[in-house]
Amino acid sequence: MASGRLSGKVAIITGAASGIGLAAAGLFRGEGATVVGSDIHAADGIFEADAGREEDVQRLVDQAVYQHGGLDIFFANAGISGGLASIFEQTAEDWAEILRVDLIGPFLAIKHAAPALKARGGGSIVCTASVAGLRSGAGGAAYSAAKAGVINLVTTAANQLSGSGIRVNAICPGLIETGMTELIYRAAREKGVADRIGELNPLKRGGEPDEIARAALFLASDESSYVNGQALVVDGGLSSSHPTARRFDIRAE
Repeated sequence: MASGRLSGKVAIITGAASGIGLAAAGLFRGEGATVVGSDIHAADGIFEADAGREEDVQRLVDQAVYQHGGLDIFFANAGISGGLASIFEQTAEDWAEILRVDLIGPFLAIKHAAPALKARGGGSIVCTASVAGLRSGAGGAAYSAAKAGVINLVTTAANQLSGSGIRVNAICPGLIETGMTELIYRAAREKGVADRIGELNPLKRGGEPDEIARAALFLASDESSYVNGQALVVDGGLSSSHPTARRFDIRAE
């Protein structure tokens, strides 16, 4: 049996075909987990499932339990951005679709994964939120509202699952280079201003999917056994202050 921080664990990861989900799937497997990956479109080793459709989420959990004997981890990572249109440019249908995937998706993950995790004596549910859910300025209105809902959802779920041994936490990524942010990165590179990507955070750079995947690994593993109902921010320090482009020189004393 493979040894590692997730040795012997069975994990479901949604949005596993690219970006953070793909990085997490590789990392989890490397740490000994059996990974059931899903995405809206089937790919090599990836099951086709709509994270915001209840029948698909139930089927995904049932399949993991049937094929692998149980479930220990559910990383509800799938999401859509909805763009940066303002409140006045979006329709109610736009909002409904973004909320369906980004907020109802994590709700469905918790609802259907919890019984399977409880049958194993507990486990970990991790939901991808965003710094956009903390305050304005990091995403469109619908996306930001959905991610704020995810942050509240994990606190509520952690308490409703009290005594079950199931931990529920969220990750709040900052600007990460994924398919969702591809246009931002491409535009910056085409304009020759790639060095300005992430300039508003203290690290002065954007993040990589692997950096979020490692946060998910921590929350999925027993290393975070006393972490529950929390939103772990991984954003280079962006949310530690109000965004500003002002620069400060480091002066030696």
